[in-house]
Amino acid sequence: MEQLRIGMIGVGGRGGLWRHWHQPEKGRSQIVAGADISETALNRFSSEHGGDPFATLDYRRLLERRDVDAIAVCSPDFCHEEHAVAVLESGKHLFLEKPMAISIAGCDRILAAWRASNRRMMIGFNMRYMNIFRVMKEVIDSGAIGSLKAVWVRHFVGHGGDFYYHDWHANRDNTNSLFLQKGSHDIDMIHWLSGSYTRRVCAMGRLDYFGGSYPNELTCDVCPDAATCVEAQPDSPRRQCAFRSEVDVEDNQMAMLELDNGVQAAYLQCHFTPDYHRNYVFIGTEGRLENSEPDMKVWLKTRRSNTYRELADREYTIKPARGGHGGADPVICEDFLDMVLDGREPLADPIAGRMSVAAGCAAAQSLREGSRPVEVPPIPDGACAPPAGTGNHS
Repeated sequence: MEQLRIGMIGVGGRGGLWRHWHQPEKGRSQIVAGADISETALNRFSSEHGGDPFATLDYRRLLERRDVDAIAVCSPDFCHEEHAVAVLESGKHLFLEKPMAISIAGCDRILAAWRASNRRMMIGFNMRYMNIFRVMKEVIDSGAIGSLKAVWVRHFVGHGGDFYYHDWHANRDNTNSLFLQKGSHDIDMIHWLSGSYTRRVCAMGRLDYFGGSYPNELTCDVCPDAATCVEAQPDSPRRQCAFRSEVDVEDNQMAMLELDNGVQAAYLQCHFTPDYHRNYVFIGTEGRLENSEPDMKVWLKTRRSNTYRELADREYTIKPARGGHGGADPVICEDFLDMVLDGREPLADPIAGRMSVAAGCAAAQSLREGSRPVEVPPIPDGACAPPAGTGNHS
């Protein structure tokens, strides 16, 4: 089997996925190049790689290389549109981290480039590869809760200050909304587990805790209040003040989503909770399914259905998995190889990426326009079919 040669745009953060692809001894893939705007990140990448990868501060140099078959885009959100379109126009296969872009127009521009490229593309929705959500998908698809009618999702982002308010995420120009950066995972899971996309959204939200009057140039080790500030992050790579004046991304928000199949979903997200937890509830005509990430449990409660299913409630204990993000990272990387090398359809295709962003953008628009309902724009004509290319990556 021919080996896939992969380059990385962004080698820090989620760019650490390169370690799962760099397995030349297995004969399926190897990382041959990396680009980043940080020399420190590039030096670490080259050192840990152990070989002699091409490293550059200019991602366009990767696109010119004939020894790169595919590129993984793991750059900041506001760069995804530019980088993804450039990769596809260069004739290389694409792994694109979520969110697909920070606007619906950006996603549609990427879709157009994908359609024209005759290359393969997948979105980095790693939650689809987590054991706990795959179990929930299996139970829902089995019909155990009957016909699905309602979804409730609560996301307690206990590390929100560190993850999203101490760096570039806290500005709308970079993220649009955390309905995208953080919520794209949850919205995609609502879509995937429900088997339908969002068609209308109504949302509300505010900046209730972060942001303020501190100068934008302050960092955790120079702020006058660093010794007592409850949000100081002196040991984090993200060092900007969480209460700086440029912060304008909501930290407490909720959305009501109506799906194409009639399912009604509620999504709540808060970034100053004391704990970190995602809680999903799916309610059908014959039962209710609920999870607990900290406990790694899924519970099925049944109601009268005149079938054997009503005779018991059930508890699922999720088996542990090795690898980052609950074992999802190595699996999603393997899925990308299966797509490009073997022609298999990916679990998370570009349409799923576009629709999660579209729902998130509609939610952000709704909450910023007085919670008025916003319709999600349909997918552009001709974008639903997979590209004409096969698994051949030559």
